[in-house]
Amino acid sequence: MRAVLLNTGTELLAGDVHDTHLAFIAREIFPLGLRIEERRTVGDGAVIGETLKELFARAEIVFVTGGLGPTSDDITRDLAAELLGLRLDENAELLASLRERLKIRGIKWFPSIARQAQVPAGAQILPNENGSAPGLYLKANINPTIGSPHIFLLPGPPRELQPMFRKSAMPILRSVVKAPQIERRFYKIAVMGESVIEEKIGKQVLAIPGVELGYCARPGEVDVRMIGPRSALEQADAIVRAELGELIFTNDDKTLEDVLVRLLTEKKQTLATAESCTGGLLANRITNVPGASSVLLAGYVCYANEAKIDILGVDPKLIEQHGAVSEEVGRVMAEGARKRAKSTYALATTGIAGPDGGSKEKPVGTAYVALAHDAETKVRKLFFPSDRETFKQLVAQFAFEMLRRRVMGVP
Repeated sequence: MRAVLLNTGTELLAGDVHDTHLAFIAREIFPLGLRIEERRTVGDGAVIGETLKELFARAEIVFVTGGLGPTSDDITRDLAAELLGLRLDENAELLASLRERLKIRGIKWFPSIARQAQVPAGAQILPNENGSAPGLYLKANINPTIGSPHIFLLPGPPRELQPMFRKSAMPILRSVVKAPQIERRFYKIAVMGESVIEEKIGKQVLAIPGVELGYCARPGEVDVRMIGPRSALEQADAIVRAELGELIFTNDDKTLEDVLVRLLTEKKQTLATAESCTGGLLANRITNVPGASSVLLAGYVCYANEAKIDILGVDPKLIEQHGAVSEEVGRVMAEGARKRAKSTYALATTGIAGPDGGSKEKPVGTAYVALAHDAETKVRKLFFPSDRETFKQLVAQFAFEMLRRRVMGVP
């Protein structure tokens, strides 16, 4: 069945808000054998109805997001009802629920709020447990005189849309979708280029009939995606694991820091970070993971040389002789952090993010990552000539992968 996503809202086109709905809905519906074939984004106004009408002939399922609230620009519900020739009726239960919700929160009632209680004739209400505007489901050909697809009108805020979609929209979809069962396999590999991965697995996997192979590269990471029938994917999976093995850090949507926290927790091991060029990014990413408190003991952001000396015990002569961005300083930073925090491991980063500060010997993009553990400290020199943010992400990703491999005993 052909599924299309229609995002509404001028704020999306103005760049004020980022669309997260495509990624979420696409992942949720995939197990049903559905894939979003097209995504449209339109501003507020009559263009919503015009686009929806255009999609009627090209889609069997349409997801529409946004425009269900109480303000004058929230007209998705009205335009859909008009397009389908359905009257709008005020739902007494919804109206009472709205009044009670606002009363509990101490919010003044305005007549315009009642618009959210209007429901097109024959539509199914999708309860909103995290906001005021309910979602709506209009079944295919809800008005027999007008051919139309299955239409889901969903609120714009992700915190409202996502739980509503899982709890109310998915059961409906399961009852109406008739699609061949296909599966998806997912592999994440850090600090390895997609061309290298392609060379290792590409020809072998694509030689298996029915398998769709794709890659998604981001700073310091490549996602490998395979789609197809289960039997074909089993063959492809054997190839991928034989070629990449423990270089795959996860088979799902987990981040590298998610994996690290789980590994360290399982082994009852701890971590400290000593950061210069990454400015706290390592600690920030680790603490974004639930359960990080049992793993991360301390994070030291020592951007200035004085901080490296005072907090981590770096010898000033070492900085004078080799520079703050050097293997020698990175090594002492990691060892100093581990000693001070009394952690199992310590990661240290020092580098030149640019755009200034480089030299012929140490150009912008040069970095050192050090990993201290017991009596052994390993330091790797890196070169990532890019913008500051990407540079920091690449260094952080390399540091995390260096630690993951050390914890797992992978070369």
